[in-house]
Amino acid sequence: MSQTRVVVVGSANMDLVAMAPSLPRPGETTLGTDFVMVPGGKGANQAIAAVRAGASCVFLGAIGSDAFGVTLKARITAAGVDTSLLRVVYGASGVALVMVNAQGENAIMVTPGANDALVGLTDDELAAVRAADVLVAQLEIPVQTVAAAAVAARAAGTRVILNAAPARDLPPELLAAVDLLVVNEGEAQAFTGRGREEPRALLDLVPRAVLTLGDAGAWYVDRDGTEAHVPAVPVDVVDSTAAGDAFTAALAVGWGEGRDVVDAVRWASAAGAACVRKLGASVALPRRAEIDELYVPG
Repeated sequence: MSQTRVVVVGSANMDLVAMAPSLPRPGETTLGTDFVMVPGGKGANQAIAAVRAGASCVFLGAIGSDAFGVTLKARITAAGVDTSLLRVVYGASGVALVMVNAQGENAIMVTPGANDALVGLTDDELAAVRAADVLVAQLEIPVQTVAAAAVAARAAGTRVILNAAPARDLPPELLAAVDLLVVNEGEAQAFTGRGREEPRALLDLVPRAVLTLGDAGAWYVDRDGTEAHVPAVPVDVVDSTAAGDAFTAALAVGWGEGRDVVDAVRWASAAGAACVRKLGASVALPRRAEIDELYVPG
């Protein structure tokens, strides 16, 4: 089996993660228990997760000229991701302030910083997209950049997976280029006005979709009539911060390796479950052996 070539276009942030027994309410100060500073951003997380799941990965993103940017590039590169096309722009890198309670629930505030400067893809960046097996994108960067990458991928026969988070207005040319949409219930509600009760509503937008529901598992639907529920893998939850990123990356790798999409969703569910057992974002992303350990065939 040849190694899947993944290109991720998306955000890179420095995550400042604090643990506390409970999340503070407005105006309240809560005493925390632990603190970690780790690379994050949905793009960087999914790039690292793709490598750990067994793919080769090129990351297209932007970091700032500050100390956070230096650390971000060093750590993403050390994870095995190809950062040769990672842009450095003058100013601040993206930063995420993440608070996690004892149940693994989180509250996150993100300041985009350099991520907002990721516009106008270069010839080298577009060439990387065209050479990939799978393009993975999210919506923490300018949507016109996501659309340009997706259109280039579609023209070259590269599969396009869009993790439409956070929910934003999607231009028609982007939707027309998407092969597989991945959303959670809140995002599905934003796009279609319907949640878990009608996952097929997503097919008005794209030909295939996965609706993730946390501990209630995930639904896969497509325009060929497939509708499959994949149960969540039961584990003890420590921190759910990057579970969706682990899921999306593993889905891309599994599908790129030739699994049918439903089986790729099962493998992705195992990746999400493996991720929530650890604190932090990129540091919690599972390696292939950890995914295989929890994978339950259909």
